[in-house]
Amino acid sequence: MHLFYIENTQLINLESGHIILKDEEAKHASKVLRLKNDDKVQATDGLGNWFECTIIDIQKRQCMLHIDEHIKEKGKRNYKIHIAVAPTKNIKRFEWFLEKATEMGIDEITPIITKHSERKVLKQERSNTIITSAMKQSLKAYHPILNEAVPFSEFIKTIKEEERYIAHLIDENQQDLKHDYKKDKDVCILIGPEGDFNKSEVELAQANGFKAVKMGIERLRTETAAMVACNTIHFIND
Repeated sequence: MHLFYIENTQLINLESGHIILKDEEAKHASKVLRLKNDDKVQATDGLGNWFECTIIDIQKRQCMLHIDEHIKEKGKRNYKIHIAVAPTKNIKRFEWFLEKATEMGIDEITPIITKHSERKVLKQERSNTIITSAMKQSLKAYHPILNEAVPFSEFIKTIKEEERYIAHLIDENQQDLKHDYKKDKDVCILIGPEGDFNKSEVELAQANGFKAVKMGIERLRTETAAMVACNTIHFIND
């Protein structure tokens, strides 16, 4: 069954029991999928609200759905994952992470600009489009938050998560993430660029409550380390 993302929640009217698809979502329904009246579809606002729907009026630029069932907080977890990662020089590797992390389940992503970062500019709209597509393909009710890229020194002072970790390769004294993370806790994990964090960044992170960790014995690429971090948190909480 096809899933539609209703980013503008004003298009969802719970009193009348109707949802309106507009613009690209309506075009996709009518032109690409060639859906018709009485076809069954699913919709989400990306905030946890999930709707089982029936198409009642489909046009080229607008499509009206009738809400058959409303499920609140579908798939909600009792912990949140926030990965702050330095974008890779090869943008396709960073976009791969956005897609796969969304499929796996992630709540928030912050691109961080570090001293060794080779990429300092991102196309926010394109990145969000990749996340939206992955959310729909994997039938998620929650749309991950993608923050604007921010300098490491600014980001490190704004963290709200109780569990905080920084993964680096400067020395070998780190605990393994899987042995340190506490189950059911919101977590923020910092993943550095291809050239790793520098010593002053690690010290700044630790001064702000971050514990140094590793992802096992292997040396991992940036996007791989970010995915391993995400998967480790899920594994511990399963």
